[in-house]
Amino acid sequence: MVILITIATLFSTLIGGLFALYLKDKLHLILGFSAGAIIAVAFFDLLPEAINLADKTHAITTILTAVVIGFTTYLVLDRLILLHGHTENENDSNHRGDVGAGSLSFHSFLDGVGIGLAFKVSATVGIVVAAAVLTHDFSDGINTVNLVLKNKGDRVRAFQWLLVDAVAPVIGVLSTLLFVLPPDKLGLLLALFSGFFIYIGASDLIPESYHTHPVRWTTLMTVAGISVLYIVIKLASI
Repeated sequence: MVILITIATLFSTLIGGLFALYLKDKLHLILGFSAGAIIAVAFFDLLPEAINLADKTHAITTILTAVVIGFTTYLVLDRLILLHGHTENENDSNHRGDVGAGSLSFHSFLDGVGIGLAFKVSATVGIVVAAAVLTHDFSDGINTVNLVLKNKGDRVRAFQWLLVDAVAPVIGVLSTLLFVLPPDKLGLLLALFSGFFIYIGASDLIPESYHTHPVRWTTLMTVAGISVLYIVIKLASI
């Protein structure tokens, strides 16, 4: 199961990137749904599991602090290293495109780690987290290609970075096979990743989905993403 999902993350990223290269009209709807799905997984799956695993040895405030650290870490990576923005700038360089694509590839590696850790909790948690990561990987592929192209890169270079981004989550999943964590430490790591997912959904995917498109439909798609993942998580826990 883990191997199949790992392969699926690779293809999800590739398909997202190819979508960005050739079809752009419906990207905002897909990104809106992805934002809702990522946020739902953080609040309805990762955070409850983190509390369940770690609350016997750590205070709730410690677990929530891990969430904030995860959110802040992703914010710093996104805003200071990736220099992510939603406006075109003719003075952007190829170097910035490479740095941005490289940072997104590291993001994808962390997504793979998140999947691997989730499967260490249970197959159900792993599958739910993987479903959210697959939607995020799709948008990661889109963003990787867009970053290279808007920073004076050509299609060949964009596709090269797309391949790197597609392989990154595979490496992330495989890396978790090399270590075993006690439940309380695993709980804190899941809390950390819930902070990652909250940032990705609320501060990256939502603005990216509607900044140049009508707000009504993208908002409905975000609510739909939250609702669908909530139902999936509840059904999976029965």
